[in-house]
Amino acid sequence: MEFLMVQLTELKQRFVEQFGGDAAVISAFQAPGRVNLIGEHTDYNGGAVFPAALTFGTTLLIAPREDRKLGFASTNFPAEKEIPLDGIAFNAEDDWANYPKGVVWELKQRGIELSRGYNFMYHGEIPNGSGLSSSASIEVVTAYALLTLEGKPTDTVQIALWSQHAENEFIGVKCGIMDQFAVANGRKDHAIHLDCDTLKYELVPFRSGDYKLVIGNTNKRRGLVDSKYNERRAQCEQAVSELRAAFPELTLLGQLTLQQFEDNAHLIADETVRRRARHVVEEIDRVGRSIEVLNKDDLAAFGQLMNASHDSLRDLYEVTGDELDAMVAAAREVPGVLGSRMTGAGFGGCTVSLVHQDSVERFIAEVGDKYESATGLKPAFYVCDIGDGVGELKGEA
Repeated sequence: MEFLMVQLTELKQRFVEQFGGDAAVISAFQAPGRVNLIGEHTDYNGGAVFPAALTFGTTLLIAPREDRKLGFASTNFPAEKEIPLDGIAFNAEDDWANYPKGVVWELKQRGIELSRGYNFMYHGEIPNGSGLSSSASIEVVTAYALLTLEGKPTDTVQIALWSQHAENEFIGVKCGIMDQFAVANGRKDHAIHLDCDTLKYELVPFRSGDYKLVIGNTNKRRGLVDSKYNERRAQCEQAVSELRAAFPELTLLGQLTLQQFEDNAHLIADETVRRRARHVVEEIDRVGRSIEVLNKDDLAAFGQLMNASHDSLRDLYEVTGDELDAMVAAAREVPGVLGSRMTGAGFGGCTVSLVHQDSVERFIAEVGDKYESATGLKPAFYVCDIGDGVGELKGEA
C-alpha cells in the first residue's frame, strides 16, 4: 500500500502514550478513501457506479485489552472514549466513535462476539465532510481488523455489506453500498464497475498514463444534502410507479435500458420527475460507455463522459450548486484537462478532474484563484493515484 502517512513507528509511539502497554502487540490496518469516477445518484436506483479506492485513507492501530472495554482515540480529534463492550449503544456525544461502535454492534448481530476488549487509535487523512468516504473507511478498517484479530474470515464483500448495514441501522444514515464496497474491494490502478442491485462487479484497468486524477475540495458545507437526497429518492420512486403502466414488474429505474425509457418517458406526468429519471437512466448508460472507452485506453472519450455526467447532474438532477459548478467551469478552461465533474452527493464536497501531469500545477493555481474569486471560499486539491482496498500493514508504511 502506498498511503501518504506518518511512519508507523511514530503512530505506535503515540498509541503507547495514549493507552500504555507494549508497542510489540499493536497491529496496524489501513483502508482507503474513495472517489466515484462516474455514475452519480445511480446507486439507490439499482444502477451501476464506477468508484476507485484512493492511496490515502484511515490507518487503525489496535491492541487487545485485559478487560471487556473498548478504548477509542484519534490523532484528528481530541476526544477519547472508553465504552463497556457489553453495553454498545448509539450515543450522539460519542461523535465519530459511533462508527467503530456500530461495527462492533453489527458483528454481534451476525453472531461474532468479541472475545476481549481492544484499544483503537485512528489516523485519518481524508478531509472531514469532503465526500471521500471517511466514515466508510473507518467502518471497513474496523471490521477487517477485528475479524482478523478474532481469527474470523475477512470476506471483503461481506465486510462492505456489514459496514453499510451498521451505518444504516446503528448510525441512522441510509447510505447505499458504493462507499463501503469501494473501500473494501479496491485494487491499485483499477476502478470498480459495480451493479448496486446485484452486487456483481468487475475490476476495470484504469491506465491513466500521463494523466492524474485531481480532486478539488470546494470546502462548502453540504447543508442541503439530506433533504434534497430524500426528495430525489422520492421523485425516482414516483417515476418507477408511473412507468409500471408499461413495465408492471419494475422496481428500480436501473432495470430499464435507455431505449425503454425513451419509448415510455411520456408516462411520467411531472416534467421535473421526468428529468430526474432521465438523468438516472442516461447516467447508468454513461457508466457502461465509460467501461468501453477505458478498455480501449481512450481517456479523451472518458473525459467527455465525465463532462456529460456533471452537466446532467447540474441540469436534470439539480444537485450541483454554485460552488461545484464554479470549480468545474474553471477546471474545464485549463489546457490539459480531459474532463471534470462533481463527485459524491452534491451541494458541496468535491470535484474530480482528469488532468495531464504537465498541467497539474497550473490547474491547482488557476482553478484555485478563479474558484476563490467566484465563491469567496478557499479550495483544497489532492493529486491522487488509485490504490488498494483494506488490508493489514506489516512493517513500516
